Amino acid sequence: METKDIQTAIRYIEEHLEEPLPPAQVAEAAYCSAFHFQRTFGILCGISLGEYIRRRRLSRAALDLMRGEKVLDVALRYGYGTGESFSRAFMKFHGVKPAQAKRGAPVKNFPPIDFAEGETDLACEIKELPAKTLVGYKVRFHGAPFGEERLLQEHAFYESTRGKQWLLFGASGGKAEEYAVVSDVTEEGYDYYIAYELDEWSGRAVFDPAVTGMDTKRCGFEVLRLPQCRAAVFSTPKSVHPIADYSALRTAIMRLLDRYDFEFAQAPERVVYHWHLPQREARYIEICLPIV
Repeated sequence: METKDIQTAIRYIEEHLEEPLPPAQVAEAAYCSAFHFQRTFGILCGISLGEYIRRRRLSRAALDLMRGEKVLDVALRYGYGTGESFSRAFMKFHGVKPAQAKRGAPVKNFPPIDFAEGETDLACEIKELPAKTLVGYKVRFHGAPFGEERLLQEHAFYESTRGKQWLLFGASGGKAEEYAVVSDVTEEGYDYYIAYELDEWSGRAVFDPAVTGMDTKRCGFEVLRLPQCRAAVFSTPKSVHPIADYSALRTAIMRLLDRYDFEFAQAPERVVYHWHLPQREARYIEICLPIV
């Protein structure tokens, strides 16, 4: 049995997640015996067929709850006889209760395996991001936010504005997080901000020449008010230099977005650099895509 046969079965699972899926029925979609299919599936996917179906159902269930559906309706839809059994399984997988997920608590997302793209998983979390007031400066990038040109433009923008970054980093009190924000996306391009979170006094003082000794408005600094939003959050592995992983992660997301059950919201994209940490090997980067 080849990976294309597994892929055929995976598509069948996706189309029938709300129905009973006995192994023999799934194996039949791959034109294979149940025993041989389950054994091969486990070897190629690193997870049993039953566990894969369970994770996909619980992942889809979380999104249904976030859309406002009732817990019992979702439980019955995905084959749980009672709300209690569904809640136990949901809590074990997501780490939160179904009612908490309905209110926006972070949940896991387990996407369909896709051998066609050479990837077996791209994990993300669904989080409720708080409103943020940042101070930053921008440039207009050309192309699409997930286009190939972005990384080159990012590199040039960061390398050519170090002084502005140092000034805002100092004004932030040396916070561990730095931000990149994407907004005003059109067919021609988008605004790209480098930004920092300042406390209330510093947020005012950074624009006051009597405090800074300079006209910081000439630096292009402006206030960004990011709304509270729900987001699909993808993270790089923790390392001293996560930039290479960040580039790879952006490429993977670009290829795999159509595998997620997401409807994207009209809100700015946030990239959070967890940079100034006590342990440099703990650095990581989050890509936060706003969703409905």
